[in-house]
Amino acid sequence: MNAYRQQPLRYPWPPMLFGIAIIAALLAHKLIGILPLGGGSWRSLAGLLLAAFAVAIDVWAAKTLIDSHTPVMHTSCAQRLVTTGPFRFSRNPIYLGYTLMTVALGLITGNAWFLITGLIAAAVTGLVAVRCEEMHLLARFGIDFEQYCRQTRRWI
Repeated sequence: MNAYRQQPLRYPWPPMLFGIAIIAALLAHKLIGILPLGGGSWRSLAGLLLAAFAVAIDVWAAKTLIDSHTPVMHTSCAQRLVTTGPFRFSRNPIYLGYTLMTVALGLITGNAWFLITGLIAAAVTGLVAVRCEEMHLLARFGIDFEQYCRQTRRWI
């Protein structure tokens, strides 16, 4: 296949994967039982702060993409290589936000299944979505994307 014809994802896999992770954590809690997290009130407060941080990252990343006239959903072709906003610190800030939100749910509820399923969803997202998206961006932006990859970490 010609690298210049590399297509973006056909389905919004990451939101679906993290949705499945949340459902799996709830089912595991119901069917297997809770994996308790200690800590009491500090844990819940930390979860709320982490959830607020996750939402802030996602909103900031979406706004940065919209301001750059690039689609937020990775099922459309990238119009520009966005390296500003949260993309200065992470090549995947939206997926980072999804992961942090799933972990935050675990802290808020005291259910460690959210932490386990959230980390699994992040790993699968890396395999299913991130590598495909990176190939698409490499085909579209070439050396500029390679330089961006050398300067910016994939997650954090």
